[in-house]
Amino acid sequence: KQQPKFKAINMQPQIPLREPERENWEFFLSLPEIDRTNIPVSQVKYSQLLEPLFEFSGACAGCGETPYLKLMTQLFGDRAMVANATGCSSIYGGNLPTTPWTQNSDGRGPSWSNSLFEDNAEFGLGMRVALDQRIEAATLSLRSLREVVGEELADSILFAEQIDEAEINAQRARVGDLKHRLTALLADVEDAEMKGKLENLLSMADVFVKKSVWIVGGDGWAYDIGYGGLDHVLASGRNVNVLVLDTEVYSNTGGQMSKATPRGAVAKFAAAGKPLPKKDMGLLAMSYGNIYVARVAMGANDAQTIRAFMEAEAYDGPSLILAYSHCVAHGYDLKYGLEQQKAAVDSAYWPLYRFNPDLAVEGKNPFSLDSRAPKISLDKYIYREGRYRMLTQSHPERAAKLLELAQADVEARWEQYSQLAKGPSSNGKS
Repeated sequence: KQQPKFKAINMQPQIPLREPERENWEFFLSLPEIDRTNIPVSQVKYSQLLEPLFEFSGACAGCGETPYLKLMTQLFGDRAMVANATGCSSIYGGNLPTTPWTQNSDGRGPSWSNSLFEDNAEFGLGMRVALDQRIEAATLSLRSLREVVGEELADSILFAEQIDEAEINAQRARVGDLKHRLTALLADVEDAEMKGKLENLLSMADVFVKKSVWIVGGDGWAYDIGYGGLDHVLASGRNVNVLVLDTEVYSNTGGQMSKATPRGAVAKFAAAGKPLPKKDMGLLAMSYGNIYVARVAMGANDAQTIRAFMEAEAYDGPSLILAYSHCVAHGYDLKYGLEQQKAAVDSAYWPLYRFNPDLAVEGKNPFSLDSRAPKISLDKYIYREGRYRMLTQSHPERAAKLLELAQADVEARWEQYSQLAKGPSSNGKS
């Protein structure tokens, strides 16, 4: 207040400021990371102590997508394999020669790649199939060399469950021991055939540590252009995790309508407001019975978001997470993004739920409705956003009609989900 011209960001000569700040930066980088095996990573306050392996992206200020990617890397990043659909997330994720995907002090981090817009699900499935083939080959190799490397070590690696951080860390240590033994054996071996077997196992040893395969993209990919491939991958039964960053438009190309765009919203190719409701991707996936499905909104319930990520990754089969992601295309100041996420949930426009087939195996209802009955009417949520308000100015009668239909959509969907939450369980997992 004493210096009104002094702003949050001020242009100053770079070098006099950069050198002392370099020392500060290096000091903070030298601080030790939390031992993730000693904390309950599934709890919100502890999860944010974990090192993110997605940082300093070039996304729009206030982007609603990047927090989900950051969270994913905090939970699973040092063993994640990411197939990224073309779109916003591939642009700020692979803006070469820089990338926000990084590694920890041990040199471990997400392996990331981007193929095309339309084939990302198949691309990610290929990662899973290739990984499974390598695991199978490495398992056969270790079994054949069991007596050579040590039966106790071999068996402890082959039968490790790796269901939590402590067990995964223990498996890493065992694999490290295996690599040391293989290196020592290679130093003394003379037989060419045995040398080839040892080298082959050494080259594949890292696959014994559990990997987490993630297929990431926006709604334009998941709901529209790549939906056929995504449906094929979800129906494959393979252990992949699909994260849909749902902005409800084609964000990267300027805000065109997708099948995720809600009724009444204005977007390119829907200048008079989209006349039809949003595709219910989650309900389509749940109809298979053996797919883990969750709908999340970090701004409304961060604990439910983390729980969904943890359950999806733990589920031995396909999983789908639909993540509400606010966007500049929605037409409001994104500093209110998390508040809008909460309003979306409070109006029951975006009900939070989890569908876990493992519960059906136990004879329980696999569907859990994680948000409460509507607290506010739909208009209290949507008219905070320019994509809805502009229709009230250009076509007020049409806006009123679409609001009426959209409110009916919300009420019908809430009733349907409420019935699912009450309904009988069914064993859908094969």
